[in-house]
Amino acid sequence: MTKKQRAKLVQTELEKLYPEVPIPLDHTDPYTLMVAVALSAQTTDKKVNQVTPELFRVAGTPEKMAKLEVEEIRELIKEIGLSNTKARNLKRMAELLLERHNGVVPQTYEELEALPGVGHKTASVVMSQGFGFPAFPVDTHIHRLMTQWKLTSGKNVIETEKDAKALWPESVWNKLHLQIIFYGREYSPARGKGEKDFITKMLFEK
Repeated sequence: MTKKQRAKLVQTELEKLYPEVPIPLDHTDPYTLMVAVALSAQTTDKKVNQVTPELFRVAGTPEKMAKLEVEEIRELIKEIGLSNTKARNLKRMAELLLERHNGVVPQTYEELEALPGVGHKTASVVMSQGFGFPAFPVDTHIHRLMTQWKLTSGKNVIETEKDAKALWPESVWNKLHLQIIFYGREYSPARGKGEKDFITKMLFEK
């Protein structure tokens, strides 16, 4: 089976499993999405969704977030890992949105990635899930599974993203990256033994 054939089989099976894919992080607009994604680094979406309702009630706009002290933000997100750093980033992110963009989340990678706490993956999620631009954000699930499926050399997430974009048409990127994440969580968790990972078995069974 060629790499292209494997990629097609993966897409077909994921479409059967997840014809509809909800966005895992609860949000109401591009700003709350960006905050939620920034908070999700090195923690679970479930934990982020437990913390953000109160955070967004208090500081659901850049104006409100910028008015809070870092310590107040940290108190609201203290259950999340790296809360000190993330609190500082959220305050400065809000301040820069007000200073540079009139409080509106920008729609370019360059402007997004210039904000504290917003790396390429976060920017990609905001571009795809917040604004609908074609993007293929690569998280650890996608990086691991694409390596497992021999669809990438797997040296780093940048290469994995480039390989993913070459394998699948732009029209499916936004949905497919979520389908792979859901599959990884349900069928092939990082700490599991992969018994349920039927796609890997289909690709490489003798």
